[in-house]
Amino acid sequence: MKKQTGSIFLILFMLSLTSFAQKMASPPAKAEGTIDGVSVKIDYHQPSAKGRKMLGGINPYGEVWRTGANATTTIEFGDNVKLEGQPVAKGKYGLYTIPGETEWTIIINKDIKWGAYDYTEKQDVLRVKVKAAKAAAFVETFTIKVEGNNVVLTWENTSVSFKVAKG
Repeated sequence: MKKQTGSIFLILFMLSLTSFAQKMASPPAKAEGTIDGVSVKIDYHQPSAKGRKMLGGINPYGEVWRTGANATTTIEFGDNVKLEGQPVAKGKYGLYTIPGETEWTIIINKDIKWGAYDYTEKQDVLRVKVKAAKAAAFVETFTIKVEGNNVVLTWENTSVSFKVAKG
């Protein structure tokens, strides 16, 4: 009887986890591609605006953002690269940003933690500034894509991209 009870508990627990993952307000997502022969993989969670002002509102301008929701967004390079012309060694990193109205700071950081709450600037591998542009149309759900030689972040009325090349 104890074995059956344990098995039933395990099954119910697994079903509840599956149900929870399906109902997450900010579901997990991946962006993958090859840039200049180098694999680029990004794991993140996708928050949605839901009628709220996100960039410059809930996610204030000028403050470090984990570039997604729930957990630190990670970016992994399959070989040494140059990000906006600056060298980054092969590996997996935390991807943080500092949003601004006209310019964003892209941050590659050694730490991969839950959220941006324990972010430590001294763990930064690289910081580069890139221009923010107006998105072609309103984007409800935060999206990251690998397009051509760029990683593109799009949300609400904003689009930001940074160049990646083999290093």
